[in-house]
Amino acid sequence: MEKQDERLPLWMKILYGSGDFGLSSFNTLRLVFYAIFLTDVVGLEPRLASFGTLVGIIWDSINDPIVGLLSDRIKNDRFGKRRSFLAFFAIPFGLSFMILWWAPPFDNKILVLVIVTMAFMLTDTLQSLVSVPYFSMTPELTTDYNERTAITGFRMFFNLMGSLVVAILAPTIVKATMASGATQQQGYLVVSAMFGAITMVPFLLIAFFVKEQIDPTDPEVPLPFREVLATAWQNVPFRFAAAIYMLNWLTFDFIALMLPYFLTYWVADGDLLATTTVLGTEIALESLALGVLLITAVLTLPLWNALSKKYGKRHAYIAGLLFWAAVQIGVLWVSKGNMTATLIIAVLAGIGASAGHILPDAIFPDVMEWDELRVGHRHEGIYYGVKNFTRKLTGAFAIFVALQVLGWFGYQAPPEGALVASQTESTLTVIRVLTGPVGAILLLSAAVVTWFYPLTREKHGRIRRLLAKKQARLLRRASAE
Repeated sequence: MEKQDERLPLWMKILYGSGDFGLSSFNTLRLVFYAIFLTDVVGLEPRLASFGTLVGIIWDSINDPIVGLLSDRIKNDRFGKRRSFLAFFAIPFGLSFMILWWAPPFDNKILVLVIVTMAFMLTDTLQSLVSVPYFSMTPELTTDYNERTAITGFRMFFNLMGSLVVAILAPTIVKATMASGATQQQGYLVVSAMFGAITMVPFLLIAFFVKEQIDPTDPEVPLPFREVLATAWQNVPFRFAAAIYMLNWLTFDFIALMLPYFLTYWVADGDLLATTTVLGTEIALESLALGVLLITAVLTLPLWNALSKKYGKRHAYIAGLLFWAAVQIGVLWVSKGNMTATLIIAVLAGIGASAGHILPDAIFPDVMEWDELRVGHRHEGIYYGVKNFTRKLTGAFAIFVALQVLGWFGYQAPPEGALVASQTESTLTVIRVLTGPVGAILLLSAAVVTWFYPLTREKHGRIRRLLAKKQARLLRRASAE
């Protein structure tokens, strides 16, 4: 049985979870709007723009595991291992939002590509310095199986709320800025400044008030970087969890970055200022569709949490994946200009997306105990560094592939100052396929991997009991000495 004193106070769960609002704001802005920002605002040809993200993938492969290793080894008397990173880098990370959304005013497109790539790398590094230590705190707050799911539920609530607020406000602010006579570039800068400022606050509060669990029996044995990576690879449940996480978020990323193209050129038929009226208020078409999807996802979080407790994380997640895959195929059913069908799909996709938000993150912390039992050490930082790398790898890979494919099929950026634009039939077809069926294939692949995931609730419970016995022996030995 689990110890009752492992239950965390509600205020701590809420405060810790709130940190994901800022990360979600950053990721949603970048994943949903960055591709169309590069093509339609910066003015880069899609295939050229995709190489900036390719460089980002290479940089990701370097900085995330290194930050994870540093957060495992660097200690601060006041803030401990992880919270010192939050205290020092929360403000620079928030300020970096605006750098990513600056369109260099130069005619040389290669120079522009170099500048936006450097901006991408800088903001990505600052994100790593905050997100890797933040995520690494999850298994250090509690060892309880269900409490970890609860913590992840709070995190995913704020994650979805961050995505929701960005999805509703960002397109509406940008289009309102354009309607007032300003530029799209200025609209994006306003949005990035607003969310950058909001992001700083939760991380600073977490640094000062949320203290991770300190395990006195965990031996501090710094291992060489290569040995730590080799150890991570030998962790079989971790390999499955990483593959699940990659396929899950690759689906999110493809859908998220293609939605603005789908809504603008298929549903709105090329009207760049398309809006709709909700309760007497005009909002951007993208705001409505994304808002409906994310509101549904937030409202159904308790459903997936309950199903996870009753049937286990693995079975609940597979059910969510299969449901969501069917919805993605249904995207092809949406006819041109049909907003009603679009909203129906958005509601159904929100139910599946909710499972995809909470359950992979709830699965991930459990692999740490398997590793601790096997090698006798804990290395949350390196594992979450690899996890964060996986997350950003999927986003960069999705942008690279999507922009390459759009370029191959003749995507044309709107002329400067245009309010209406059109695409060829072949371009529209590939936009629909990338938005819908491609996601279904990825989700079915994730379901297959999840089916073979080896760490069930029962096996995790046995590992916990063995670790408890081992820790008791270490404590008795320490007291005897």
